[in-house]
Amino acid sequence: MKVKEFFAPSDMTEGKPWEKIVIFTIPMLIGNIAQQLYNTVDSIVIGKYVGDNALAAVGSASPILNLLLVLFVGISVGAGVMVSQYFGARQREQLSWTIGNCVTLTAISSILIMILGAVLSRPLLELLKTPDSIIDWCTSYLVILMVGCAGCAYYNILCGILRGLGDSVSALVYLLIATCINIVLDILFVAKFHLGVAGVAYATVIAQAVSAILCLIRLMRMADIFDFRLSCMKMRRIYSLEIIRLGLPSGVTQAIFSMAMVIVQSLTNSFGEMVIAANVIIMRVDGFAMMPNFSFGTAMTTYSGQNVGAKRMDRVEKGAKQGTLLAVGTSAVITSLILIFGRNLMGIFTDTEELVTLSANMMRILAVGYIAMAVTQCLSGVMRGAGDTMTPMWISIVVTVCIRVPLAYSISWLTRTAELPHGRYECLWISLLTSWVLGALITFIFYRRGKWKNKAL
Repeated sequence: MKVKEFFAPSDMTEGKPWEKIVIFTIPMLIGNIAQQLYNTVDSIVIGKYVGDNALAAVGSASPILNLLLVLFVGISVGAGVMVSQYFGARQREQLSWTIGNCVTLTAISSILIMILGAVLSRPLLELLKTPDSIIDWCTSYLVILMVGCAGCAYYNILCGILRGLGDSVSALVYLLIATCINIVLDILFVAKFHLGVAGVAYATVIAQAVSAILCLIRLMRMADIFDFRLSCMKMRRIYSLEIIRLGLPSGVTQAIFSMAMVIVQSLTNSFGEMVIAANVIIMRVDGFAMMPNFSFGTAMTTYSGQNVGAKRMDRVEKGAKQGTLLAVGTSAVITSLILIFGRNLMGIFTDTEELVTLSANMMRILAVGYIAMAVTQCLSGVMRGAGDTMTPMWISIVVTVCIRVPLAYSISWLTRTAELPHGRYECLWISLLTSWVLGALITFIFYRRGKWKNKAL
């Protein structure tokens, strides 16, 4: 295969479904792992060079960071669905206007998030009763990332467009470049210049800006597929509203999920710095463990979107079955590795023996849940690609708001004792595991009902 063909957009409406899904997923999986390295390297450098409290500060800031970035999630999902369907249907004009309107919507969203993030970061941290020992670090970390959010926004949304076109390789290459920059700057800013938590934030902002610029250049060179010109960036109601309509449910889902995480973070904070730091470590390892599921889910969205656009519903259902089986098998392997090597993984982040033991024990609670999440991500991806973004939204709301949060607080309350005034901290992860398993079951039921088939553009 020539280099030019390797980077060319992939037509997923022809060929064996599982082969197309695997070929598309592999570079995206590598890219997602590289993206997770952003946060992981941040945590390792902070934990090793600054200390466990600084590590806890980065973790406490994460739920608020995710909450403030939900606008970008919505635009990215809406863009991916529309781009994949128009590309599959070979509709050049509609594809061009969709991409142009995405660029404009991202600019507007970035300005809004920059303002809100700078103003709300400290008040939100105080509302969550973030310990005084880490709140200043949390605030500086959040404000820097919010002010520099345009790079993060454009990278994620432009990558969504490239993946909708079937090009997951370019996004991988650019992300690997940015990851290398991030790692070098992390060590330079924290270990050499002693900028602490702020140094990690500066490194992330710079690296994400570089990856966004590279994605933009790549899109500008795809004139054989669509027209990337200023006139297409003028807001047109039919396209901008459709992007919002398709993306809003995912944005709302992420917002509700982030709100739930913020509420649970408040519970986490009540257990003290050690549990906060353990939660950070677990979420970093969780990020890698969940990457195959997210990668297969995104692949299924693109696969479904292109085939729905080409009116190949038979291929959609065949690919859904094959893709889900692949994802479940991959997650089973990862679960086994976590159970065997969990303690070694935790030791990468900290030298504190108590923290390693605590993190490893809690990770074992979550391990089996990754198999359930494989089912949820793949079948939700199929439904989103077909244009049904509402059903996955409602499922996520139910399992997060109605199951995860109440269960966490209930277990905490029921296990309170004189020695444990806030209850047992295991409630944080038992509730998460339960929500994952029930979410997979509900998603499978709604997929089998088949109403998502009638939602195409």
